[in-house]
Amino acid sequence: MIIEARGLKKSFTSRAGRGRRGPKIVEAVKGIDLTIREGEIFACLGPNGAGKTTTVRMLATLTVPTEGTATVAGYDIVKEPAKVRRHIGYVGQGGGLDENAPGRAGLMLAARVAGMSRKQAAARTDELLESFNLTEIADRPVRTLSGGQKRRFAIAIGLVNRPPLLFLDEPTTGLDPQNRAHLWDEVRSLRAEGTSVLLTTHYLEEADALCDRLAIIDHGRVVAEGTPDGLKREIGGDVVTLRLEDGDADAARGLLAAQPYTREVHAEDAVLRAYLDDGDHNLPPLLRALEDKGITIRSISLDRPTLDDVFLRHTGRSLRDAA
Repeated sequence: MIIEARGLKKSFTSRAGRGRRGPKIVEAVKGIDLTIREGEIFACLGPNGAGKTTTVRMLATLTVPTEGTATVAGYDIVKEPAKVRRHIGYVGQGGGLDENAPGRAGLMLAARVAGMSRKQAAARTDELLESFNLTEIADRPVRTLSGGQKRRFAIAIGLVNRPPLLFLDEPTTGLDPQNRAHLWDEVRSLRAEGTSVLLTTHYLEEADALCDRLAIIDHGRVVAEGTPDGLKREIGGDVVTLRLEDGDADAARGLLAAQPYTREVHAEDAVLRAYLDDGDHNLPPLLRALEDKGITIRSISLDRPTLDDVFLRHTGRSLRDAA
């Protein structure tokens, strides 16, 4: 295991919450356990404010846990932070790039900070520029680059010291679909070269496409963990999503729940999600039952379970809405 964490907690004092009874304590992370294998792409999936970034910052020794223990690359994050830092790369949401300097200069600086000689730093910079297809734009000011180019430079900087583990905090936020797909390819290439990757994301498709395993984090806790396919298989059945007229949701929910082929039903305002055995076969009788009760359907869809359905089952709400 390249990461082993037990009972990680982090609390902050909220200035806005100060009052007669003293400062308000906010629990950002409420006791997280994680085990991540070498050579694995692992995602912490959840909405903004769930505690994903705080968890990664603790593991990267950027903030000290309030409680709990963790080892990263075999070193204790509290007792041996300097050794941990020598074995990791970290790319935050901001990227850490100097907007006014060329990307090449940022790579050179990172290599020198990592302890390389000027010659070694230049060689490592050229290697990374070629690897990430950045050579042609290496001497342009970072502010003139696209969002995808900036993220590639940021990841290259995180890999300067050839770390066995790379942390990526929301790596594709703000990128268009094409640049997001390109960045996914870069992450897969890292795994192929033996680098372990821990990323945070609120994009369901990203976690599903990239990750060997993932943990769903909500309100500072891990609510589910496993492979994307394994978590979806736990849902079982097919998903029927119904959009109804206002006022019909309660009656429709009761009717759906009473059907022998219905496993469970979730309601969000006038939208119902029903999990059915053999949805292709049982959808027609379901529609007839709704029609017999005079329930008006505005739209309907039949799908296989997704990670959003996994999130809904464990939290009671949709991640697409929460994110």
